[in-house]
Amino acid sequence: MKTLKLIAAGIILLVSTTAMQAQVSVNVNIGSPPAWGPSGYSAAEYYYLPDVQAYYDVRQSQFIYLGGGQWVRSRNLPTQYRNYDLYNGYKVVLNDYHGSRPYSNFNSHKVKYYKGYKGKPQKTIGVRKVVVHKDSYKRGNNGNGHQKNGNNGNGKGHGKDKH
Repeated sequence: MKTLKLIAAGIILLVSTTAMQAQVSVNVNIGSPPAWGPSGYSAAEYYYLPDVQAYYDVRQSQFIYLGGGQWVRSRNLPTQYRNYDLYNGYKVVLNDYHGSRPYSNFNSHKVKYYKGYKGKPQKTIGVRKVVVHKDSYKRGNNGNGHQKNGNNGNGKGHGKDKH
């Protein structure tokens, strides 16, 4: 009887330990900051992006911005900001807000953190992936106007560039 109780206690302990480990793993993966987010703020829930006057909800992986007079949540920024560089744009980490409507302080944020605002220098969590379009090699450059391999853009290579 005593052995049976010990075995039952061991099974319960094993099952509860496994369940706790699974819970931790799920919580860690939800709401991880984006690669373009500022490093050193792993507990941040929201960023304010002054250049586009929008918020980013880290937990939901959504941007929050004014659209048509209402606050909109979306996985993407509005079309007028589709070329906005999130890696180089400044992010204000809102450490003092923990609700679901960071825009409740928008009037204060847009004055304090105006378009073009730069606070302390920031490093991003990750590194931007560089995409080179296959057509850029046909044009004789790497997509940013720089020639490669001495090709002057007319399809005829002339050796190494002279500087």
